[in-house]
Amino acid sequence: MLGLRNPIRLIPALFLCAIAVGTLLLSLPFATAQETSAPILTAFFTSTSAVSVTGLIVVDTPTYWSVFGQVTILVLFQIGGFGIMTAATMFGLMAGRGFGLRQRMATQVERSRLESGDAVSVLKLVLAITIIVEGVVAIALATRMWLFHGMTPAEAAWDGLFHAVSAFNNAGFSTHSDSVMGYQNDVYILGPIMCAVILTALGFPVMQDIRANGFSWRRWSLHTKITVAGTGALLLFGFVSILVAEWNNPATLGPMAIGSKVLNAAFHSVMPRTAGFNSLDVGGFHDETLMVNYLLMFIGGGSAGTAGGIKVTTFFVIFAIVLSEVRGRRDAGIFNRRFGSALERQSLSVAVMAAALILASTTYIASISELALQDILFETISAFATVGLSTGITADLPPTGQLVIIALMFVGRVGTITVATALALEARDRSYRYPEENVIVG
Repeated sequence: MLGLRNPIRLIPALFLCAIAVGTLLLSLPFATAQETSAPILTAFFTSTSAVSVTGLIVVDTPTYWSVFGQVTILVLFQIGGFGIMTAATMFGLMAGRGFGLRQRMATQVERSRLESGDAVSVLKLVLAITIIVEGVVAIALATRMWLFHGMTPAEAAWDGLFHAVSAFNNAGFSTHSDSVMGYQNDVYILGPIMCAVILTALGFPVMQDIRANGFSWRRWSLHTKITVAGTGALLLFGFVSILVAEWNNPATLGPMAIGSKVLNAAFHSVMPRTAGFNSLDVGGFHDETLMVNYLLMFIGGGSAGTAGGIKVTTFFVIFAIVLSEVRGRRDAGIFNRRFGSALERQSLSVAVMAAALILASTTYIASISELALQDILFETISAFATVGLSTGITADLPPTGQLVIIALMFVGRVGTITVATALALEARDRSYRYPEENVIVG
């Protein structure tokens, strides 16, 4: 009953229930290809990674899991990307309470402009986009795999569907041991995956706004403007940075023709934002490329979609705050609109909480393992941002290190503010304020 009255507390509970059911199913003997029960930590890690639409794995998906296990994983990341957030919204409406002002503010990072009044319309949009995009991408991939990559129609249909659902939900799971590295020269495989990832990484409020107002920039909300413009800027930044840094790297772009270099640089500029597929060997990246990936993964995609990270809007709100301070301006804003103080505090809180969690997790894992610090940092950011890219150390993490990664994936998907609100009791604003006094900064 408490969950119905407070959808914010319901969201983490639904995630935990889905993870628990997934762990149970993946622990069954017929979930593995060897028909032996998977270790509970392996099942728990995989289930959490799927529900949180991350994509980090400790065992090879196509060889370790049976068809039943792979179907279970597909269902889990479909639930994680679509079902739980929409179910929470529907429960809130069924309770007849909607979302209170405090709850809307607390979860703005995850849902942004979603209000209870238009939730039904948004749910219809989400369902329609899910069916259409996953269907179109699945057909495109399956056709290409069947006609040009030597697969049987059944194999192509399954692989096409699995990758389409994984791409749409930004999950990063693949039925190939090398992810999509085998298709690094095929634009007709990488292209549809990129399009699906970019679309859903924008977030459903953006899709709703575009549906209502078309492609008229002037009629778009500030949220949509920041998300679209910010996404474009980050994609361009990632593309140029990766192309330049990896151009002559023999482990990545070096041996490729110019067209393939451009294609794979573009593909990988999309994936660190949230998706987790890789057409290049991440472990072979130069250090400067890893640094670019740190930033892209930490920022993530748009709010109220399947993307992770602190979100594009959060990053650009903070950027605007810094810019306004540098220019000596009283108000922070962008596109001729200013931000409220509550939004500024929320953005800073989300970023600081995220950085603190990543720093603490990296420090702990480094203290219990002999793995390279840069690889551990990559892993923890990828887990928190629910990206799923890895330098290849996931399976080498000690058990407690894997539990830390599991916690990061869960917190990263549910959202730092959502978790904080769910754990809070009945917080109330004080009816008084302390005297103001300045301190020296810097």
